[in-house]
Amino acid sequence: MTAGNRNMATATGTPTATATATATATATKPAPAAPATGPGLVEARGELSSAVIRALRSGGPPAYAPGSVLRADPWGEDLQLALYLLYELHYAGFDRVDDEREWDPDLLRLRQAMEARFLHALRTELADGPRTVQDAFAPLLVEPVDLSGSLSHQLQTDGELWQLREYAALRSLYHLKEADPHAWVIPRLTGRAKAAMVAIEYDEFGAGRADRIHARLFADLMADLRLDPSYGRYLDQAPAPLLATVNLMSLFGLHRALRGALVGHFACVEVTSSPGSRRLARAMRRCGAGPAAERFYTEHVEADAVHEQVVRREVIGGLLADEPELEADVAFGCAATVLVEDRLADHIRRSWDRGGSALRTPLPDL
Repeated sequence: MTAGNRNMATATGTPTATATATATATATKPAPAAPATGPGLVEARGELSSAVIRALRSGGPPAYAPGSVLRADPWGEDLQLALYLLYELHYAGFDRVDDEREWDPDLLRLRQAMEARFLHALRTELADGPRTVQDAFAPLLVEPVDLSGSLSHQLQTDGELWQLREYAALRSLYHLKEADPHAWVIPRLTGRAKAAMVAIEYDEFGAGRADRIHARLFADLMADLRLDPSYGRYLDQAPAPLLATVNLMSLFGLHRALRGALVGHFACVEVTSSPGSRRLARAMRRCGAGPAAERFYTEHVEADAVHEQVVRREVIGGLLADEPELEADVAFGCAATVLVEDRLADHIRRSWDRGGSALRTPLPDL
């Protein structure tokens, strides 16, 4: 763990005197006028998300009880939604929420406490996890003989159209801003690592063509599946395990101290993407989802197979040539990605095995 990571991990999450005073405040200042941009805010799922939503709507500071962050489940609906909302201020923002709230010190103070809670939970789960790049990535480079536990394999072999639609709605929270969280690391890299990262991101952003930006391709996939491709449309229906997968990228991306972990996350995604995308393309074809739905995944099969080599040899290799002390962080980023993705896959499989929806509320029937 780097010195920066140690500083972050030691945060207590206890509200400061300012936050405590805020919790007892009886009034907040009127919300400033803000343009109608970005998605709308959603319903709260507990004390912390309620505090964030009220603060964003009112223009005032978040009001929450002392100790509420420490009492919150780090994997739960409330904390994960609250974190997502605060992270989203750094992306598209929200309808009628002033852009200045992105750097509001009271919101940042709450975010820091929740981040420390989430990061502590990750490090606790991975206390016996890999410490080297070799140990972290070696298991991912070999296709398992038994794919029965693979969600993409399940969708390829016997998934139904309604399940593909749910899967796309869930993944839309990331894929409609695909590659954006990883772009945060570019100014924090140098030399080989920076050049290679920019080359990969150039592909992710369409290689200069707006119609080939991967987020646009995913919006086209959603249209084929008769889903609403509006940014953030399915946030209210997204459960905590999905929010955690997106929050992990933002957590790593928004902290220079976690640049190694973000590189590990990015590499893990690229290494595992091509086989899974091949299976999902076959699932889309088998279910007649449509040409754009199939195209999104076929685009990733070849591209990510190339990206895998570049990210391992040049991004990771270049980073560790410059900063070898970050190897444990790269390994942690990879292991954390596997952890949150496994938690999401387990949630989806359990929901479908029970005959229910993996979303908080089911999609309307076609």
